[in-house]
Amino acid sequence: MEHRAPDGRNRIRDVGIRDETIRLGQLLKLAGLVEHGAAAREVLEAGEVTVNGRGETRRGRQVVPGDVVALAGERIRVQRAAS
Repeated sequence: MEHRAPDGRNRIRDVGIRDETIRLGQLLKLAGLVEHGAAAREVLEAGEVTVNGRGETRRGRQVVPGDVVALAGERIRVQRAAS
């Protein structure tokens, strides 16, 4: 599901996960924000990723439903996938 701003731009996109948590590096790949783990490491080390508005550099950080992750102008919200 995408939530759009009044001007039609995508503001936030929901991404479903199967488990209670997911590592940030895995989430970036799942959401299509990076192509592979090395790219996830690079953007994290460069300080380009935020979780809930705070800079994050740890690829293994556990992200939970409700968290909002941003990279390069895209924002995703973690949701628990429907069974």
